[in-house]
Amino acid sequence: MAILTDLRDPRIEGVTVTFVEVSADLRQAKVHVSIMGTDAQQELCLHGLRSSAGYLQSKISDRIDTRYTPRLQFVLDEGVKKSLAISKMLAELLPENPPAPTDDSSRTHENEVNESS
Repeated sequence: MAILTDLRDPRIEGVTVTFVEVSADLRQAKVHVSIMGTDAQQELCLHGLRSSAGYLQSKISDRIDTRYTPRLQFVLDEGVKKSLAISKMLAELLPENPPAPTDDSSRTHENEVNESS
């Protein structure tokens, strides 16, 4: 929440934290983010996040009571981008209007009902 509300850096916008990996000793935290925009906008936003890491670490240290505050490392999550690329490929490969399935099972069931009467 601090990324969206507390950061005043104009480079940081359209950011979604997808997941965070924390090391066993709680000294490192890899923050995976999805950023909307072009590749240049994503790199600019990622640079802004990396510049704000110290401020965010201090916000975290205020909220958690541990011996160490994790050092934040921001990483661009390519999952959303890859899923959009796969969807695009599937749309190109699959027909737009697939043929309607024939429902032979209902005819068979009707015939069984009529035969048993």
